[in-house]
Amino acid sequence: MKFDLFKGDPVRARTDLLVVGIFEEEKRLQSVAAEVNRALSGGLQALIKDEGFKGEEGKTLILRTLGKIPAKRVCLLGLGKKKAFSLDTNRRSFAQIVDAAQTTRSRTVLSTFFGGKKMGFAPQDLAGSAAEGSVMGSYRFKKYLKKDDFEGIRRLSLALEPGMTTSRLQAALRAGTVAAQAVNFTRDLVNEPGNVVTPISLAATARKIARKGKLTCRILSEKEAAKRGMHAYLGVAQGSVNPPRFIHLTYRPRGATSKKSIALIGKGITFDSGGLSLKPPASMVTMKMDKAGACTVLGIMQALPQIKPKVVVHGIIAAAENMPGGKAQRPDDIVRAMNGKTIEVVNTDAEGRLTLADALSYAVKLKPERMIDMATLTGACVVALGEYTAGVMGNDKGFIESFLKTTEKTGEKMWHLPFDTNMKPNIKSKVADLKNVGNRWGGAITAGMFLEEFVGSIPWIHIDIAGPAFNERGWGYNPGGATGVGVRTVLEYITSL
Repeated sequence: MKFDLFKGDPVRARTDLLVVGIFEEEKRLQSVAAEVNRALSGGLQALIKDEGFKGEEGKTLILRTLGKIPAKRVCLLGLGKKKAFSLDTNRRSFAQIVDAAQTTRSRTVLSTFFGGKKMGFAPQDLAGSAAEGSVMGSYRFKKYLKKDDFEGIRRLSLALEPGMTTSRLQAALRAGTVAAQAVNFTRDLVNEPGNVVTPISLAATARKIARKGKLTCRILSEKEAAKRGMHAYLGVAQGSVNPPRFIHLTYRPRGATSKKSIALIGKGITFDSGGLSLKPPASMVTMKMDKAGACTVLGIMQALPQIKPKVVVHGIIAAAENMPGGKAQRPDDIVRAMNGKTIEVVNTDAEGRLTLADALSYAVKLKPERMIDMATLTGACVVALGEYTAGVMGNDKGFIESFLKTTEKTGEKMWHLPFDTNMKPNIKSKVADLKNVGNRWGGAITAGMFLEEFVGSIPWIHIDIAGPAFNERGWGYNPGGATGVGVRTVLEYITSL
């Protein structure tokens, strides 16, 4: 899909689908919608009346123009209430436009801008979010399906309004496209099944990203990981015939010496059976998504050379498969992490925090200014926040607040879960420094507090993406399956540093 800017009268534009928006409060058609209605001899208004259309968000009316204007069809798109309109509404609206184009088999689309300065939105932010919504909304994981003869939208144009700066809008469209393509890249990786994406293939993907983007890449085998003392991580991997791989990608800004640095750590369990603490069969389905944190890191790292932030970024993944093979670790096993702390394994299905313990310990040795880890870590976080919101925890209040502020622009739902020292005894073991699970209460928080034991004094955020990382039904600009949650927010945050 290509994006461009249209100069001229949209009513006179030759396109397969012309899109105009309407808010719920608007009793009469405004601006371009009113001009289209006049050109169609009142046909648009008549259809609104016949269908009882009220402008609810996501609702559409599609009308054939029968040659009265150059556009083949007109789509009237409901934008909901004005006071509720946001950049994320804009993203969802453009995802809806993609669906309308799919329904009508439209290859070229022309849309007006929604919102505007009068509503407090900068045109470049509207353009960027339009590109994001369109690209993310067009995503489908079809690799293993028969090909559809309709290839999707070829060109989506935005109709310029008076006073808009073309160069800024074009830059915003490019940035939005890059961010959304990174999301779709991540979705592809997460959606791949465990027989396709293994720790070795994930490492091969990292190498490809490094070659293309001129990043540095270091891959540690299990022997090299053992030499570094990563026995918490290796304990998880030992039950699988697929050997683990520890991945370290580094982006460095060109032409400048940057003192700013950040480490991104992603949980990389390519498939999670639960190990000897075996999951029930129904719970094992979709466990290909347990690598979502790692895939998010890879999606971000492949986008950085295009975005060119002025900060050093480390991408770190302890990739492993959690299986109940003959060599699998057992409940009651005690393992030693890279930082020297010992861990009693109470439940082998709480494996992600074991791999992250060593990944975080490794990241600390790089001495970054701050660290962010992303993981499909706990079902408890889904119970607490639902399927659409990620939990955010950490050891630095200012860091958490500034990061969550970024989500207001990206529209990704995240919520701060506070650490509580009263819960610390829940992860203390009688036979080791720590145990890998607490009691049933506040499981997302105690998991985060477990990880805190491996970050030292470095400002750190833990994002539990177990809820929104994978949703079979889909919502908004997430069509179903992997969502790529976290990619856009972390990219936006890194760009702001």
